Amino acid sequence: MRFSRLRLSGFKSFVDPTELVIDDGLTGVVGPNGCGKSNLLEALRWVMGETRPKAMRGGGMEDVIFAGTARRPAKGFAEVALTLDNSDRLAPAGFNDDDTLEITRRITRDVGSAYKANGKDVRARDVQMLFADASTGAHSPALVRQGQIAELINAKPAARRRILEEAAGISGLYQRRHEAELKLKGTESNLARVEDVIDQLAQQLGQLARQAKQAARYREIAEALRAAEGSLLYVRWQEADAARAAAEAALREARGATAAAERGAREAAGAREAADAALPPLREEEAIAAAVLQRQEVERATLAQEEDRARETIRELDARLAQLGRDRDREAQLTGDAGETIRALEAEAGELAAAGEGHEARVAEAAAAAEAAAATLATREEELDAANEAAARLAARHQAAERQVEDARKTLERNEAEAARARREAEDYAARLSRADADLAAAREAATAAEAAAARAEAALQEADAARGAAQAEEAEARADRSAAEGEASALEAEHAALARVVERDTAEGAAIMDRLQVEAGLEAALGAALAEDLRAPEIGADEGERGATGWRALPPCEAAPPLPEGAAPLAAHVGAPEALARRLGQIGLVDPAEGAALQPALRPGQRLVSRAGDLWRWDGYVARAGEAESAAALRLKQLNRLEALAAEITRARSRVEAAQATHDACAARLEAATEADAAARTARRRADAEQAEAARALSKAEAERNLAEGRLESLRLAQTRHEEEAEAARARLTEAEAARDALDDPAEGRAQVEALREAVEAARADTTARRSAKDALEREGAAREARANTLARELDGWRRRLATADQRAADLAERIAAAEAERAEAAGRPDALAAQREALAEAIET
Repeated sequence: MRFSRLRLSGFKSFVDPTELVIDDGLTGVVGPNGCGKSNLLEALRWVMGETRPKAMRGGGMEDVIFAGTARRPAKGFAEVALTLDNSDRLAPAGFNDDDTLEITRRITRDVGSAYKANGKDVRARDVQMLFADASTGAHSPALVRQGQIAELINAKPAARRRILEEAAGISGLYQRRHEAELKLKGTESNLARVEDVIDQLAQQLGQLARQAKQAARYREIAEALRAAEGSLLYVRWQEADAARAAAEAALREARGATAAAERGAREAAGAREAADAALPPLREEEAIAAAVLQRQEVERATLAQEEDRARETIRELDARLAQLGRDRDREAQLTGDAGETIRALEAEAGELAAAGEGHEARVAEAAAAAEAAAATLATREEELDAANEAAARLAARHQAAERQVEDARKTLERNEAEAARARREAEDYAARLSRADADLAAAREAATAAEAAAARAEAALQEADAARGAAQAEEAEARADRSAAEGEASALEAEHAALARVVERDTAEGAAIMDRLQVEAGLEAALGAALAEDLRAPEIGADEGERGATGWRALPPCEAAPPLPEGAAPLAAHVGAPEALARRLGQIGLVDPAEGAALQPALRPGQRLVSRAGDLWRWDGYVARAGEAESAAALRLKQLNRLEALAAEITRARSRVEAAQATHDACAARLEAATEADAAARTARRRADAEQAEAARALSKAEAERNLAEGRLESLRLAQTRHEEEAEAARARLTEAEAARDALDDPAEGRAQVEALREAVEAARADTTARRSAKDALEREGAAREARANTLARELDGWRRRLATADQRAADLAERIAAAEAERAEAAGRPDALAAQREALAEAIET
C-alpha cells in the first residue's frame, strides 16, 4: 500500500477544502514558519487513529477543528481523508476488495469522531490495525516529528526493537497477538469465575442444610419464648394495677392540700388590695416635690453656665483689644514704607525719561546701514549663484559625455560577447538536434514493445487474481470450520475439567460406594431416591464390620427373598453395582409415577418403589414425591455419567478438529500458492507498467528534447544576428560620444571663479550680520526702557492706592477699638451679679 492523496477540510489552519497529491518519488512541502506544514503531519497521524490530544498540540481532541478568526467564523467539524493505493492487494481481508482505499475520519463538535473506509462506517480499532499491518500508523517511527531524531538516538533497546519490527512488517502481527492474548485472558477469567460459582453453590448447599436445622431449632425456641412472654406480661399487668391504686390514693391527698393553699392565697390577695388603695396620694405628693426640686436644679445650672459665658466674653474682649492695638501699629508701619517706595519709584522714572532722549534717531541710522549691507550681500549671492549654475552645467555635460562613452563601450563589448556565445551554442544545438532525432526513433520502438508486454501482464494478473479469490474463499470457510471444531472441543474439555474437579472435590475420603456405581442415563434420580444418603457410605470388609466400622458389607443372597409386585421392574437390571448392594437393589422396583400408589400396598417388608423422576413408595407406607431440587446422590450420579459422556464426545470432537485442521492446512497451502502466484503476476504487471511508463517518459523526453533543440537552435541563430547588428550600432554611438566629450570646455576655470565669488559673499554676509546685530541691540534697549517705564507707572499707581487703603484701615481700627472698650466695660460687672443669684438659688434648694 502507498499513500497517494491527502484531503483536509476544517482541520486546524486548513479551513477550506485542501488536497495534497503524493506522487511517486519525493514529495516536499516548504513554506515559512506558521504556514501549516506541521498540521499536514498531524493530519496524517490523526486520520491513522491518533487518540491523544497532546500529540495533536491541543487540550482536547475538538481543538483540531478550525476555531475561527476575526474575519472567518469557526467550523463545526473537521475531516481528513487519506487515499491509499491498494493495487498490490496487501490490505487485510475486510479492506482488500478495491485497488484504492479511502480512509476518512470526521469529528463534529460535542459529538465525537467517526471513521469510514470507502464510505462504510468502521471502528477506530480496524483503522489502526489496517495501518499496523502496513507497518505504519499514528505512533510509527516513520513519522518523524520535531525532536524525535534525538529520541531515537537515545532510545532504549525495546524502542529500537519496535522500529526494527515495523521495518520488517511484523508490527501488525504483534497487534493481533496482543488481541488474542487479551481474549484468552478473558476466557481464563470466565472459567475461573465459573469455578468460583460452582464452589459457591457447593458451599451454599452445605449452608442451606445447616440453616434448615437452625430453622427447626428456631421454631422450638419460638414456642417456648411465646409462653414465657405471656407469663411476663401477666406479672407486669398485676404490678401496674397495684401502682394505679397507690397513685389514686396520692391524688386524693394532693387535692386536699391544693384546696387549703387556695384559701390562703385568697386572704393574701385581700390584704394586698387594701395596701394598694392607700398608696396613690403619697406617690402624688412625692412627684410634686421632685418636679420643684428638678426645676430649681436646672435654673442653678443655667446661672452657672451664664456666669462662665460672661467670663469667657470678657477674656475674648481683652484679646480682641490687644489684637486691634497690634493691627493699628502694623498699619502705621506699612503707611511709612509705602511713602518711601513711592519716592524711589518716581526717581527711577525720571532717570529712564532722560536716557530715552535721541533713541529714535540712533535706531534709524543703524537700520539704514543694515539695509545697505544687505543689498551688497544680495548682489554678491546672485553673482555666486550664476557662477555655480554655469559650473554645474559644465560638469553635468562632462559627466553625461563620459557616461555615454562608457555605456557605448560596454554595449559594444556585451553584444560582441553575446554574438560569439550564440554562435557557439548554435553549433552545439545543431549536433544535439541530430542526436535527438535518433533517440526519438528508438523511444518509439521501445514504447510499442512496452505496451504489448503490459497487455500480456494484465491478462496474467486477472487470471491469478481470480484463482487467489477462490482459494481465499475456500481457506476462510475451512478456517471457520476449524475454529468452530476447536471451539467445540475446547468447550467440552473445559466442561470435563470443571466437572472432574467438582467430582474430585466431592469424593469422600472413605471412597463412597456411589463412586463404584454405573447407572443408565435418566435413572440417576430414581437411584438417588431409593438409596439417598446411604450411597455416601463406603464399602467395608467382613473383618471391618466386626470391628464396628460403618459402611456397606457384602452378604450372601437371601434364600427366600420376596418377589416385587407385578408391574414393577427390578432397578438392579439398570444399575451396575458392587456385591454389597445386591440385597438392597434386589428389593427396589422401577414403576411409572401413576402406578406407584396402587402397587405400594403389595410391597413386602424392606421393599420400595421408585420412578424415573425420583418419586419413592416404601413398604411401611412412607411416600416421598420428587421435588424441584435433586438430591445430592442423584446429582452426583448424573455428574459421573456426564463425565463418561464428555470423554466420548471429546474424543469425537478431537477427531473433527484434526480433520478440519488438515482441510484448513490444505486450503491454506493452496491459498499461499495462489497468493504467491498473484504477487508474482502483480510484480510482473508493475514491472510492465513501469517499463511502459518509462518508455512513455523516454518518448516524451525525446520529443521534448528534439523540439527544445530545434527551437533553441532557431532562437540562437536569431540572437546571433540581433547581437551583431546591435554591436555595429554601439560602435557608431561610441565614436560620436568620444567626439562630443572632447569638444567641451575645461571645468577647472569655472571652479576657480566660483571660489573667488564665494569668499566675497562670506565677507558681505559677515558685515550684514554685524550691522543687523547693532540695530537689534538698539531696538531691544529702547523696548526694555519702555517696558520698565510702564512697569514703574503701574507700581506707582498701586502703591498710591495701597497708601489710601492703609489710611482708611487705620480709621476703622480706631472705631473698633473704641467699641470694644465700651463692650468690655459693660461686661465687667455681669459675672459677679450672676454669682450672687446662683448662691441665693443654692440656699433655696437646700431649704
